[in-house]
Amino acid sequence: MASTPLLRSGELVVHPATHARFDDVRTMVGPKNPTSSVCWCLSHRIPAKDNRELAGPARGAYVESLTRRRTKPGVLAYDGDEVVGWAAVAPRAELPFARSTKIPHVDDQPAWSAWCIRVRPGHRGRGISHVLLEGAVAYAALRGAPVVEGYPVDNRGEKVDLTMAYVGTRKLFEDAGFALAARTDATSAGFPRVVMRRAT
Repeated sequence: MASTPLLRSGELVVHPATHARFDDVRTMVGPKNPTSSVCWCLSHRIPAKDNRELAGPARGAYVESLTRRRTKPGVLAYDGDEVVGWAAVAPRAELPFARSTKIPHVDDQPAWSAWCIRVRPGHRGRGISHVLLEGAVAYAALRGAPVVEGYPVDNRGEKVDLTMAYVGTRKLFEDAGFALAARTDATSAGFPRVVMRRAT
């Protein structure tokens, strides 16, 4: 499974979520009970109707198929051999965001979206989210993306419920060199979401 990492930061490395790393994708976004119809990081990747209809083990099978594609579904962060984080990143044109009425298109550039950042429990507070976001940008750039977008909450320093924190915060994106590109009509955890952008 050895491969050249997208990014190194101290003890952390980031790799694309290849098929060989699917077990690590499962660790980060799969349910403890394989028959559960929980996220698998599909709720913003596929249309809502498809997301509702895809149940139990079929959800994991769908994500496994994504790891076989040329463009991988995201990136994984590792501390040594242990997976500690996940970030979803993909061309916006392939996502429900392409048809969103709440999150505006800034321009006609073929932007990529980074919309889900998860750090494994027990590893939070180490800056892994920052490394994941950098890795997501690096992967998008490698695949030819001219610009990467995120849609974090503008929480102005207020605490965000952990279950909704996967979208990231405006500060996280600002710290990674993203700039405010647009306001949105979307909210998460009671906070407004914004479009943050960074050229690759």
